[in-house]
Amino acid sequence: MPQQEFVPKTYALQASTTDNASIQLQTKEADVTFDFNFEALRPGLFRTTFASSSHPLPPFPSASKPEPQHSNCTVTEGSHGSSKVFQDGNIEATVDWTSAPIVSIGFKGQEPLHTDLPFRSYVIDSTGVAHYTRYHRNNLHIGLGEKAAPMDLSNRHFTLSATDCFGYDVHRTDPMYKHIPLLIRATPQGVIATFSSSHARGYYSIGSEMDGMWGPFKIYRQDHGGLELYTMIGRTLQNVVTLYADLVGYPLLVPRWAFGYLAGGMKYSMLDSPRASDALMQFAAKLEKYDIPCSGFQMSSGYTVAETEPKTRNVFTWNRHRFPDPEGFCDAFHKRGIRLIANIKPYILGSHPEYENLVKAGALFVDPKTTRSAIARLWSAGGGESGEGGHIDFTSQAGYDFWYSGVKELRKTGLDCMWNDNNEYVTPDDSWMLELSQQTIQKALTDSKSDRKDLGIWGRAMHCELMGKASHDALLEAYPNERPFVLTRSATPGTMRYAASSWSGDNVTSWDSMRGANALSLTAGMCLLQCYGHDIGGFEGPQPSPELLLRWVQLGIHSPRFAINCFKTGSDNKVGDVIEPWMYPHILPEIRKAIMRRYEMIPYLYSQMLTSHLTAVPPQRWVGWGYESDSVVWNNKTLKDGETQYWLGDTLLVGGVYEPGVETAKLYLPKRSATDPGFINLNYPHQSFSAGQWVTIASPWRSSIPLLARIGGLIPVGRPLQTRAPGDTVNTANLPLDNYRAVEIFPPPEEHPASDGSTTFVNTWLEDDGVSPPPAKMAKFILGYAATATKVAVSFSKDLSAGFSPPWLEKGLTIILPVGDKRRVVSSDEGVVVEARREDGLGRSRWHGVARVKGDGVGSSKL
Repeated sequence: MPQQEFVPKTYALQASTTDNASIQLQTKEADVTFDFNFEALRPGLFRTTFASSSHPLPPFPSASKPEPQHSNCTVTEGSHGSSKVFQDGNIEATVDWTSAPIVSIGFKGQEPLHTDLPFRSYVIDSTGVAHYTRYHRNNLHIGLGEKAAPMDLSNRHFTLSATDCFGYDVHRTDPMYKHIPLLIRATPQGVIATFSSSHARGYYSIGSEMDGMWGPFKIYRQDHGGLELYTMIGRTLQNVVTLYADLVGYPLLVPRWAFGYLAGGMKYSMLDSPRASDALMQFAAKLEKYDIPCSGFQMSSGYTVAETEPKTRNVFTWNRHRFPDPEGFCDAFHKRGIRLIANIKPYILGSHPEYENLVKAGALFVDPKTTRSAIARLWSAGGGESGEGGHIDFTSQAGYDFWYSGVKELRKTGLDCMWNDNNEYVTPDDSWMLELSQQTIQKALTDSKSDRKDLGIWGRAMHCELMGKASHDALLEAYPNERPFVLTRSATPGTMRYAASSWSGDNVTSWDSMRGANALSLTAGMCLLQCYGHDIGGFEGPQPSPELLLRWVQLGIHSPRFAINCFKTGSDNKVGDVIEPWMYPHILPEIRKAIMRRYEMIPYLYSQMLTSHLTAVPPQRWVGWGYESDSVVWNNKTLKDGETQYWLGDTLLVGGVYEPGVETAKLYLPKRSATDPGFINLNYPHQSFSAGQWVTIASPWRSSIPLLARIGGLIPVGRPLQTRAPGDTVNTANLPLDNYRAVEIFPPPEEHPASDGSTTFVNTWLEDDGVSPPPAKMAKFILGYAATATKVAVSFSKDLSAGFSPPWLEKGLTIILPVGDKRRVVSSDEGVVVEARREDGLGRSRWHGVARVKGDGVGSSKL
C-alpha cells in the first residue's frame, strides 16, 4: 500500500461522557471528517474506533462488541480541558486530545503499559489507517497467532495476512497460515494486549522500524477501512487471555479420540496401483501387526482427484477407481477403531464438474474488470503446480449452500472430521467483488455504513471464518448428538468459534524446525489456538533420521495434538513419500513405547482441553506462565524465545534435545515462591531439584527427552492403549471401555522439608463423555495429598452434579508413586482402605483404594 499518511490534530468533543464511560471526538481537517471514540466496556477491556464514511469500521468484525459492564467506572476531567480519566478499581485510562488523541492505559500509580505515540497516534493512510504506539525495549512481545520463531516478537516486522507457505522456514518465513491481529506486551508489572477486529490485510512493526525523531515505537498498519481496536489489561497473561476469550469465544471441545495418534500421508490417497483404498487398509493392517494404536487418519485430497485428465482435485467428489466403495471403506476403517479426517479445499478449478453451475449461481468472486468470475491460479497437483479456477465466495448463499451440502454428504458417507485445508484465500486482487447474499452476512451488511462489496474492505480472511462456520454447522446438523470436529489450517479469531483444532501447516524436516515449532505452539495457545500441534517428522523436506524421528515423537506426544502427516516431495512430484512409525525397525520399540505413553496420558491431556474450554488456559504454556514473580523468566533470552522448554498442564515441565548426537539438555526450573517445593526428574536417575535454578538433564536418545514433574502435582492416566470414550455408543471396533483410572502423584522426597505432613497439595482434573456437543456435562475430581518420611496420606472427592459419572469410579482409583518412592499410601478419608498393588515395570509402587462407602454426587468417594 502506498504511504499517504495524514494525522489530524484538531479534535472537538462531541458529547458529555461523565455518565457513560465513553468519549466521542471528531476532527474536520483538510476536508476530512473522522470520528474517534473511546469506551471503557468492562474492567480491563477498552474499545477505540477511528473511522469515517470513506474509511468505515470493519463490516464483518472478527469479534462482536460486548455489552458494557462498567458500573464501577468513573470518568473525570484530566489535568486540563482536553483530557479525560477513566478509572475502574486500580486500572486507569487517560485520553488526551490536546493534539492528536493520546490514549494511555495502566495501573494506578505505575507507568502506563500502553501509550499512543504523541503527534502520530491515529493516522489516515491511503485506503486504510495506521496506529502508532510507544515501544518498550527488552520487554516480551507475543501473539499475532502464528509467527516465525522465536516466541518473542520484539524488534521484528510482520505481514498480517495468511498464505500457503509450503515448506516454510520456521525462523524466517512471514506470513504463515493465521491472521490474528492480537499483540501482547507482557511484563512483571502487568500485561496489556491490543486486538484489531479487521479481516483486512495489514502489517505490524514491533520496534523494528526506527526514526530517531520519534523514539521507539510500534506500528499497526491496516490496508483498508477504519480502526476498531480492543485493549485488554491484567496483572498476568492469564488475566488478559481470559479477557480476549470473553471477547472472541473460548476454545471449542475436541472429541476425546482426537487426542490419540493421528496418522496421515498424502501418498496413500494418491495411489492408483495399488489403489488408494487397498493401500490404506494395508496401513491399518500394519498398525495391528506392530501393535500401535491409532485413533484417526488424515485423508488427504487424493480421494478427490479426477480419474481422467486433467487429474485435478475436485472437492466433494470421489475418485471411484481409488475408492470404489467410499461407505464400505469408511466402515472398514471404523472397524479398526480409526476415525477419518477428510481434506476439503475452498476452491473450484475450471475442470470441476460443478464449476460452470457455480459460476452461473454467483458462488465465486467476481472480477470488476471483466464482470465475470474472478480467475486465480490454484494448487491442485504436486509442489509448485497449479491450475486455473475460482475461490468459493462464502458471502454468496449459493457458495455457502454448496459447501454446506458437500460437508453433510461426506459426514453421512462416514468421514468423521472436516479438514478445512488451503483456506488462506491467497487472492491477487482486493478489488474483487463479493455477493453478500448469505444469511450470516445480512446483519453485517445492514449494520455497515458502507455499501462497498470489495474483498479488501471485508477482508479475504473473513472467508476462512465463514468456511469454518459452514463446516461446523453442517456437521452438527448431520449428527446433532456429536460435537462437530473441524480441523483448520488457516484461522482468524472468529474461525476458532467453529474449528476445534489447528496445526502449523507444511513444516520441514530439520532439527531447527522441531525446536522452533515449540515457539509457534506457545504463541498459538495465547491466541486461543489451544488444540494445536505440528506434523511430526516434518511435512516436507528429506526423511528424518532415526534419531530425529524418535526425538520428535518423544516431544510430540507431549503436545495437545499428536499427528504424523507428510508429503515429502520425491521423484514423483504428485505422490510424495510417507513417514511411518515402523520405517526404522531398530527404533520401533521406542516409537511404540512413546505412542503408548501418549494414550496413557489422554486423561491428563483431555482434562487440559476441558479446562481450556472453560477458562482459556492453554494446555501448552510458556515457562513463565504462572511464575511471573520469577525474574529469570523475564530476563533470559532463551526462555523468552520459547523454543527449548514449556509447561504441559500444571504438572509437566517438558524439555527437548534439538541437536544430533546430544544426550543432555539444560532446563530452567521456574520458582513460584520462597516455599516452592521444586521438581522430580521422571527419567533416570530420578533425582529431585529445587526450583529457581538451571539444571542439566541426562537424555539418551533411545530413552527420553527431559521430563520433570512439579512436586505437588498430579497426572491422571488411563491404560496405555486405545479405549472407547464413555459417550461412544457405536463400537464396531470392539474397543475396551475407558474404565480404569490412576493418578501419578509427586510428593516431596522423604528428606524434603515439605515432608513433615503439614503441607497438603491439592489438584483437580475434569472428565466428560468425550463425545457430546456443548454444554458438556463435566465431572470434577479433587485429590489432595500430604507426605511424611514414612507415608503419603491421600484424600479424594468428586463433583458429579453436572450429570456425568465415568465408568472407572466403580473400580476405584489407583495411586502411583515416583520411581524409588517406597512410602506407604494411606487414606485420610474415613472408612477408606488403601491396598498395595504390584510394582509396575518402571519401578513405581502402586496403591489402590477400596471403598467402604460410596459417594453420591458431591463429596468423598473411594480411591
